[in-house]
Amino acid sequence: MTLVEAKANFSEAVRTAERGEPVFITRHGKPVVALVDAAEVLRLQALQAAGPKAGLASIAGGWEGSEELVEILSRRQRTSRRRSVSFDEL
Repeated sequence: MTLVEAKANFSEAVRTAERGEPVFITRHGKPVVALVDAAEVLRLQALQAAGPKAGLASIAGGWEGSEELVEILSRRQRTSRRRSVSFDEL
């Protein structure tokens, strides 16, 4: 949706985002922003706050029984990083 279309149809765009369907707004044919449901932004912020070191436990949740999975994943020891192999070694 262009910026002009978004301004003219803002209420419709908000309703679309509320239904869980992101609305991408473009300028000169390139996407510049997106309208999304507020719950999606909160989930993204939680993932960003957890950071990459939090692992799978940081993204588990939101469904019945997920608390048990979070507990199991939090107790697991992380393994060390794997050694990178270059194509020359193959």
